Amino acid sequence: MARWVEVNDRMQRGYRYELTAPEGRDFDPAFRPELTPAEMLALGVFGGCYMTDCQDEFPAEWFAHAPLSPGKPDKTCNHFNVLASQPLSEWRRKGWIHPDDPRGWFQWYCRYFMGRRHPDDARQIGRWRNFARHAAQVRKYCEPGDPFCRPRQRQALLQWAYDSRVM
Repeated sequence: MARWVEVNDRMQRGYRYELTAPEGRDFDPAFRPELTPAEMLALGVFGGCYMTDCQDEFPAEWFAHAPLSPGKPDKTCNHFNVLASQPLSEWRRKGWIHPDDPRGWFQWYCRYFMGRRHPDDARQIGRWRNFARHAAQVRKYCEPGDPFCRPRQRQALLQWAYDSRVM
């Protein structure tokens, strides 16, 4: 049975979406993320400030072990202790933001993981697949598991659900 989620947070008011797939399952065959949203948050992504005002939308356990920094990004909240994100204004300028997911790719992924299916899925999955080029660079130029080799690129990969700790 489908379930509806109501969203009312700092960036989105009155948005409503339907969960039509089981949580964490029935993904597009082209989309094979290595980390769940909960794992990503626990590892430390986006300087700890991503989605701090919209936790009610997602399962509380996703945030149970997440280092958070409400207000502004803190690199010490990130797994590799570096900031690896562009500002939201830049994401908007580049046309990466869909109006239904005003926080960007990770918000889309969290909702997709929860079971929302959306007309923007193919574009977002394509963006995720294209990000794999960064994993190829880490594998080519770094010793496996060396956290000091390309830490910014490794952090960015974590933020796209690629487990760069094991590359």
